Amino acid sequence: MTPQQIFPVVNLIALLAWVALAVLPRQPWVAKTIAGSVVPAVLAVVYAALIVSNMGGPGSFSSLDGVALLFSNSWLLLAGWVHYLAFDLLVGAWEVQDARARGVSHLRVLPCLFLTFMFGPAGWLLYQGVRRTGTARP
Repeated sequence: MTPQQIFPVVNLIALLAWVALAVLPRQPWVAKTIAGSVVPAVLAVVYAALIVSNMGGPGSFSSLDGVALLFSNSWLLLAGWVHYLAFDLLVGAWEVQDARARGVSHLRVLPCLFLTFMFGPAGWLLYQGVRRTGTARP
């Protein structure tokens, strides 16, 4: 398979987990098991395989130019993307679990999930505000 063939597969896997987080908030197994463990583990295996099989080329993490050079390799660019998919999903799963534990309305969490899915840290930041202002119990 090529990076271009793997890309839509990992995107679909992550998207399905995100949709489950959004539409099944009352099912703890979705946030804990599916989005919080199984799908990130699958993505982590893909990530590790991509890294192990493609390291050793030009580039480094010591400068922005070095990172750009690393990501000029489509396989490593895909690995970077899978890294984002896995970690953003873990953050989204945590947001849903934390909101449930704090009694935060899922309707208030949905915009946070969308932002976390699309812009990672911005969604987490929004959720930090929501969790401090929208809890039913401490």
